[in-house]
Amino acid sequence: MPRRPTSSRPHPPPPLPTTTGSPTDFLKGVVGKRVVVRLTSGVDYRGVLSCLDGYMNIALEQTEEHVNGAVTNRYGDAFIRGNNVLYISAAEPL
Repeated sequence: MPRRPTSSRPHPPPPLPTTTGSPTDFLKGVVGKRVVVRLTSGVDYRGVLSCLDGYMNIALEQTEEHVNGAVTNRYGDAFIRGNNVLYISAAEPL
């Protein structure tokens, strides 16, 4: 049986995984999980997100303060005023 010629056209790459959901969905999903909060000053706070409000005021538990990548302080609970927050990211896979 003769072989069919193979196509010289490459197969298209598989679609890249996309994230869905709104920022609100993300924030609801990380409550109770470890997060990194970057302040406008460049200081990072890493801890468990206890709660936050519509002004982005944040309460963290088991908090570490990181300056230039080094731990500078440890706090049991920390409260961060929202106008200082640059971003919040998940510190562990969701």
